[in-house]
Amino acid sequence: MDQRVHPINNETKNTVEIVVHVTEELNEDQRDNLTSALENSTGIKNAEFCPLRYHLMLVRYDRDLYSSQDVLHSVTSQNVSARLIGPV
Repeated sequence: MDQRVHPINNETKNTVEIVVHVTEELNEDQRDNLTSALENSTGIKNAEFCPLRYHLMLVRYDRDLYSSQDVLHSVTSQNVSARLIGPV
């Protein structure tokens, strides 16, 4: 019996979510600016910080357009110190 989860549509199939650790010194405005900048990038579907863990950011992206390293570069290009933690 096949127990794999099958996506409903192609968008879900190509979407990956990762966790990025960012510097803990960012204030709320800086976090908002960072998530907005990422979400304005083609291929990044969503970026949000974990509630009460403002140094951890969840980023969903289209794996056909981005790699996890591309996402990390998108974060660090905003002058933010960051490290890739891994997939969700």
